[in-house]
Amino acid sequence: MEYRKLPHGEEQISIIGMGSSVIGEQSEGDIIETVQFALDAGINFFDMAGGHASIFSAYGKALQGRRKDAMLQVHFGANYTTGSYGWTTNLDTVKKSVEWQLERLKTDYIDFGFIHCLDEESDLNAYEKNGILDYLMNMKTQGVVSHIGLSTHAPKMANNILDKNIIDMLMFSINPMYDYGQGDYAIGSDSERQKLYRRCEKEGIGISVMKPFNAGQLLDADRSPFHKAMTTAQCIQYALDKPGVLTVLGGPGNVRQLKDILSYFDTTSEERDYSFISALTPDESVGKCVYCKHCHPCPAGLDIGLINKYYDLATQGDSLAKEHYLTLKKTAADCIGCGHCNRRCPFKVQQMERMGEIKNYFGK
Repeated sequence: MEYRKLPHGEEQISIIGMGSSVIGEQSEGDIIETVQFALDAGINFFDMAGGHASIFSAYGKALQGRRKDAMLQVHFGANYTTGSYGWTTNLDTVKKSVEWQLERLKTDYIDFGFIHCLDEESDLNAYEKNGILDYLMNMKTQGVVSHIGLSTHAPKMANNILDKNIIDMLMFSINPMYDYGQGDYAIGSDSERQKLYRRCEKEGIGISVMKPFNAGQLLDADRSPFHKAMTTAQCIQYALDKPGVLTVLGGPGNVRQLKDILSYFDTTSEERDYSFISALTPDESVGKCVYCKHCHPCPAGLDIGLINKYYDLATQGDSLAKEHYLTLKKTAADCIGCGHCNRRCPFKVQQMERMGEIKNYFGK
């Protein structure tokens, strides 16, 4: 397993986490087996916005004696007190649901308390007016909640909450379909979404990725807008390449499906290459680096993806990005102008010209 550090904390988060959207369809024994298999594999980040209330008791049993091995995303607004999933902005119901979840999880603390699924301005207004946000903030003050997060599909809502400077983690839907304007949750333009990812990195907000496979649609050539099936490894790599991303949450239904997700670590860089999706790149995004490193290896030894990433972040005012750039062993000034990167870039970025632009900006 590989880990990435939460910027607003010391936690090391596994780059592959586990969602719980469908596992509740399985028996309690199968859920326990899958969670424990995940823990043994080094997965330490679990999202609890499941489609079934049954997952909580099963997780509680799976985590007995291992609670410190797991970080849990618990959603304030997801209601399970009826025995099935529901969404609510009623304060009393939220309180009862959180207490219900903690009791069944057999824990007295929450690693990440999430503002649940705010996609509309009216959702946020209700969340604030009804006192749910204050309740969540008080839970953090009391030490019950370690970090506050937000789950949303809408860049505008994510930016509204980021403006409040209260969250450490954003749960956001990232996959090439949504980024390229395909699918029900393809909210916001590609440039708007990419700007959000860069803002999160700049401000130290970690991103946990939901819907990386778009419910399997990207894995099915007949249903994919690319008319070619992506692999799980390609989808995971796509998400991990985005600024701010700490962990990708697949939603395995059993151990077999979890093993398929974890097979990412057995794949080569060539097998993770998702460059064929460039065929559907929106016009507004043609010629913009997505840090995918498909242009690598550079004959001169430049980390072209990282150089571009630091440049984009620095131009948005991230002073740390400039510092990181200046400590690179090789910078844009070391470009030899061979054209290798230009020929290999599937997104038609003129990297040679861009290296000159970056050199002028940083002075080296």
